[in-house]
Amino acid sequence: MIHYHGGRHSTWQVAAQIWTRRHTLVSFADPQQIVIAAEVAQSFALDSGAFSVWKQGVEVDWKSYYGWVEAWARHPAFDWAVIPDVIEGDEDANDKLLAEWPFPRHAGVPVWHFHESLDRLKYMATEWPRVALGSSGQYGTIGTPRWWSRMEQIMREICEDGKPVVKLHGLRMLRPAICQYLPLASADSAGVSRGVGTTNWGGSYRQASDHVRAHVLVEHYESTQGAEKWTGMPMQQDLFD
Repeated sequence: MIHYHGGRHSTWQVAAQIWTRRHTLVSFADPQQIVIAAEVAQSFALDSGAFSVWKQGVEVDWKSYYGWVEAWARHPAFDWAVIPDVIEGDEDANDKLLAEWPFPRHAGVPVWHFHESLDRLKYMATEWPRVALGSSGQYGTIGTPRWWSRMEQIMREICEDGKPVVKLHGLRMLRPAICQYLPLASADSAGVSRGVGTTNWGGSYRQASDHVRAHVLVEHYESTQGAEKWTGMPMQQDLFD
């Protein structure tokens, strides 16, 4: 499983420390550090920023996003870009955005939202080489029993002998307690960039530099790989680890 670490990091120096020889996800909503990712990362993916747009309740000019993708898509380290989506929108609204995608399909990853129909997911799995799973609606909180129950339905539909018929990317699913149970090809998290500056570091790490804290967090996220195949929901006592 590829671990994509999101930004923006507290300083450019921390970004370079964390992203060097690793995999990076850079959002169009906060794109300043893309030049660092392109310089030092093994590979980078581009995010449309739709989640940030949804949280802020603002509109975005997707043509500008397409221009940004075009500017970086020929870089040797470019992996793929998330196709714009309407997180709480209906399937017709999201299908229109898929139809507008101006690049080859191998360069784009569509988002299937948990509140959408499983039939749409199965269709997308036949049309695209990779599909991103996005938590939404009543399944918006990752890791709850309700979320896991929906994930079980997803895996039953999308897997053969426990293995997905398409490469899956887990949006915000890089936490070890989540990804260790899922047969994901890749997942992302901004947990490192958010966690470096928090104040809940104790003991010998209280006075640690941002560089040290960031490396501790990276090791935590990369300590776990995705599952080889889906074997069922975690045990009840593991759901809240």
